[in-house]
Amino acid sequence: MNSHPLLYQINTRCWLHDLSAQLKKPVTLASVPDTEFQFWQQSGFTHIWLMGVWTTGAQARTIAIQHPDLRKEYDRILPGWTDADVAGSPYSISDYSVPKTLGGDEELKQFRAKLNTLGLKLVLDFVPNHMGLDHAWVSEQPELFVLSPDAVPGTFKVKTKNGSRFVANGKDPYFAPWTDVAQLEYRRVATRTALVKLLQGIATQCDGVRCDMAMLMLNDVFAKTWAHLPINEASPTEEFWPAAIQAVKATQPGFIFMAEVYWGLEGKLQSLGFDFTYDKALYDDLVERHAAEAQRKLLTHPADYVTRSVHFLENHDEPRVAEKLSPAENRAAALAILSLPGMRFLHEGQLTGARIKVPVQLGRRPVEPVQPEIQTSYNALLAVLKKSHLGHGTGQILPPRCAWDGNGSHQNIITVLWPGKDEFDVAVVNLAAHRSQCYLSLNIPTLAERHWTMRDLLGSESYERVGSDLAQQGLYLDVPAHGAQVFRFEPVR
Repeated sequence: MNSHPLLYQINTRCWLHDLSAQLKKPVTLASVPDTEFQFWQQSGFTHIWLMGVWTTGAQARTIAIQHPDLRKEYDRILPGWTDADVAGSPYSISDYSVPKTLGGDEELKQFRAKLNTLGLKLVLDFVPNHMGLDHAWVSEQPELFVLSPDAVPGTFKVKTKNGSRFVANGKDPYFAPWTDVAQLEYRRVATRTALVKLLQGIATQCDGVRCDMAMLMLNDVFAKTWAHLPINEASPTEEFWPAAIQAVKATQPGFIFMAEVYWGLEGKLQSLGFDFTYDKALYDDLVERHAAEAQRKLLTHPADYVTRSVHFLENHDEPRVAEKLSPAENRAAALAILSLPGMRFLHEGQLTGARIKVPVQLGRRPVEPVQPEIQTSYNALLAVLKKSHLGHGTGQILPPRCAWDGNGSHQNIITVLWPGKDEFDVAVVNLAAHRSQCYLSLNIPTLAERHWTMRDLLGSESYERVGSDLAQQGLYLDVPAHGAQVFRFEPVR
């Protein structure tokens, strides 16, 4: 497994619709043009996350069509939309199989095989908290879900072979219930057993899973969320995730588990076996322009925590970064996440400056113009990733030192050192809207013994530095506003 994967998220339904429109013929997973695969490979991606490949049921789609707030959002971003444009939420899963409209399970298998042949891996969704209203378990095995003895808010009535039952809608503790899903019951061993078996089946179809809202099934979180609907049996004392992850990795050791997780529970899920966990705190600091706080967190977190974090600037749940940050800010923040140890995560549309956040319920999205400045920046960043040491080996986040008394601008700078064999690279990002200065101590064993050329792989700057000076005083940097630089240090021959 690449210890620093580069993940690309694709909205599968909208993407295949776009390709079909461009090629003027239906495109499904087996007929995706070679140019798409070539783009991913040339860009340096290691993992492709096909978001939304599973089947959404009719009830969830009806809710998505009729929901007044969603209809307002469709009107705003896709004027003239029709019911045919609404596919329903991909997180209201009625069956973990690929619908025929996308190509079916066999075409997913072919798609994955083609990815693997090119050295890329496939990531798919696992939604452990709930099932779509149409899932067979809801009526056939209602005991796997949170049940209520009566009709109370946040429940719905289901006809089963043993009469009607009231099943709870899925929810997290801070928001209203999701009306298109049924809440799985993690206080029952039978539910956990069924979910592990389901997960093992999903794992045969991909190389990793992104686990939706993975903290909701922690014992304490679940007990607190559903205390108002108790069960009459003893709940398991062990956590769900270790056994589930171990069951998959027993047969697929390289399989990746990625957790969508919030509320400061990232370290907890890492300790339970997740390979990578969302770093929403860093995301918030970057898009809200909290430079010093972003730097502080990166420097104070344990190195292993950062290396097992997912660094991102947008995804299907967040606003588009091009809408939040200027092109220069976007470029700097992008290098910040791409230069860090861990999983680096880019989102379809991010590379071309898309500004519209598309509701996941839509199967068609508006066509947006490319923003050339942003596209050029991302192309350059990805090209440098491929030819530099960034993301290979062990990266070290360096603490910038104050350049002179009274100058606090060093707190705006994020620097990451990536050693090579004889040379090394240092990524430098200034998150501030003004120049910032600092000194860096470079942890390179042979630093003092040589003279070094220092060349910016993202620009034209080039310098020579005396190794003994670098070892004694450190490297002085004066970084432009929103500067994004990758310096290659090579010994002078």
